[in-house]
Amino acid sequence: MPPKKKGADGPSKKALEKEKKKIIEDKTFGLKNKKGAKQQKFVQQVQKQVTYGNKSFRDIEKIQQEKEAKKKKSDDDEINQLFKPVVELQKLSKGADPKSVLCIFFKQGTCTKGDKCKFSHDLNVERKTEKRNLYEDERNEMDEWNQEELEDVIAKKHGEKNRGLPPTTIICKYFLDAVEVGKYGWFWNCPNGDNCHYRHALPPGFVLKKDKKKMEEQKEDTITLDELIETELAFVNPTFLL
Repeated sequence: MPPKKKGADGPSKKALEKEKKKIIEDKTFGLKNKKGAKQQKFVQQVQKQVTYGNKSFRDIEKIQQEKEAKKKKSDDDEINQLFKPVVELQKLSKGADPKSVLCIFFKQGTCTKGDKCKFSHDLNVERKTEKRNLYEDERNEMDEWNQEELEDVIAKKHGEKNRGLPPTTIICKYFLDAVEVGKYGWFWNCPNGDNCHYRHALPPGFVLKKDKKKMEEQKEDTITLDELIETELAFVNPTFLL
């Protein structure tokens, strides 16, 4: 194995440190174990003088602070690395756009792919998802709503705009059609756009088809007063209906 080449610029850093250490030992020989304040102060002065040369006290303090800060950062990085949570690989549902999903590694500040990452690095993506989930939690499909829930959704979506229209304004046919066929919901948008001049509100006396059907069934099951009297008389006198 060939011998290592010496640097052309002089002794190595390791050799210089070794030389400084020897100078300090020579100058403080016999004083390190002394407990007196003067001796210990002298030892510290020699160490600083040899280590930092002719630098001022302020420069020495600055160097020491930088060393401490660097060491602290190194320690913090090591601790973060040790206790970094284990993150599973992100999974996408079939057909989903990766750019519509926030990168979990970016969220933790650990993604190193940058622009090459197939997932989004836009925090607004997650906020939009949370907003959409909020609506979905309130059940987006109107086939799961009752009359009261439908009216509540309509009030939240169109109430403010409806209040600005005259009471005689015609109801939007697209809105009524969407309600009638069950396509209305939180994410329903009028084909006329935001500038639709018609009201988006249920007409007076409107009843959902499924509720109307229930009412009709209940009506069929209801016994009139005359039917009740006939039933009671037939029970008392079986020959009444003959």
